[in-house]
Amino acid sequence: MKGIDTSRVDTVAPTKCLGAAEVGELRALFAELYGGLPTIYRAPGRVNLIGEHTDYNDGFVMPAALNLYTYVAAGPRQDRRLRVYSQNMGEMCDLDLDLIRPGKSGRWSDYVRGVAGVLESSEYQLRGADLAIMSQVPLGSGLSSSAALEVATASALLGNSEISVDPTTVAKLCQKAEHVYAEMRCGIMDQFISCHGRAGHALMLDCRSLEFKFLPVPSHVRLMVCNTMVKHEHASGGYNTRRRECEEGWRALAQVLPGIHALRDVTLAELEQNLDRLSPVIYKRVRHVVTENDRVKKAANALETGDIAEFGRLMANSHHSLRDDYEVSTTELNLMVELATSQEGVYGARMTGGGFGGCTISLVDAAHAEKVQQRLEQNYKARTGLKPTILICEASDGAGAVAEK
Repeated sequence: MKGIDTSRVDTVAPTKCLGAAEVGELRALFAELYGGLPTIYRAPGRVNLIGEHTDYNDGFVMPAALNLYTYVAAGPRQDRRLRVYSQNMGEMCDLDLDLIRPGKSGRWSDYVRGVAGVLESSEYQLRGADLAIMSQVPLGSGLSSSAALEVATASALLGNSEISVDPTTVAKLCQKAEHVYAEMRCGIMDQFISCHGRAGHALMLDCRSLEFKFLPVPSHVRLMVCNTMVKHEHASGGYNTRRRECEEGWRALAQVLPGIHALRDVTLAELEQNLDRLSPVIYKRVRHVVTENDRVKKAANALETGDIAEFGRLMANSHHSLRDDYEVSTTELNLMVELATSQEGVYGARMTGGGFGGCTISLVDAAHAEKVQQRLEQNYKARTGLKPTILICEASDGAGAVAEK
């Protein structure tokens, strides 16, 4: 797969601002808090079109960056402190760059502290900064608000310090921050697409080699993100449990398949030949990963040939696998998928993200999108009593500085 030119983070061309009102509000907030005019950076949330729970198994994923951004306004300080205000949380934190240490507090500031700590430990000498943060990415919805915050923070800290780092390295550093500070053992996908997103395209990523290619999303297709407004308390624990189960499956299969380095290397035939080495639960987990990797490859071909109907069929199969084999779907996610697939103009739908609540993703014809949105809101509320947040989105650009107006 062919990559693109890795423009430097701090010298990336300013991106067109899709949230002009938010940027104006953020500039005013920064002036009120700290005085002066900041430089504003942004990084997008993402939706994964297909390829769920394959990233930490060295597999294939196909995310797209969304036109929902986390913005960080930054201005330099003369000392080695970071003063950080989150507009969404209504909280301020104060950090000393010389005293940051790994560990989880469970607060939103872990992501900012983690990025700063990992950059410093990677020998990037940061300048102190005043930061103000505002995000459009819904929290806890499966659209990776954490990666958007990490990448936007990294872009701001590096830009403020006049340090050049390529986007793939930024993604790796932000992933490490989430591992070491937030203690979430995430794969590389979320940070990678937040750094590398391209308008009008999905990105197929090989999570082992980090080779990637862009795949065109047809101009008449919209990405409809449906937040079920349900997030179960065990989501983080469930994610880490699934990761451990995959590792258990890999270790068992590696005893008889010595050439495999991760579940990505296992074929369905090899799995079936050795199913007696796995418990029923571990077998199902492995089967999801193996078949999902195959679906991603087929989905890439579908986009390249413009076969959206085939892509939709693969999305449906992915959801069934996540529901039945990986067991990370929920009643609400299943209902939202069922309601979406019954609507005219919907090519396909599935749960997206880590699961246990959160969002679904539907590919919808633009001519039908608003009507589908209205019907899903009405039907889901009638069935659950919950009012969902349903967003009509487009595949958008990745992290960068926001152009001044």
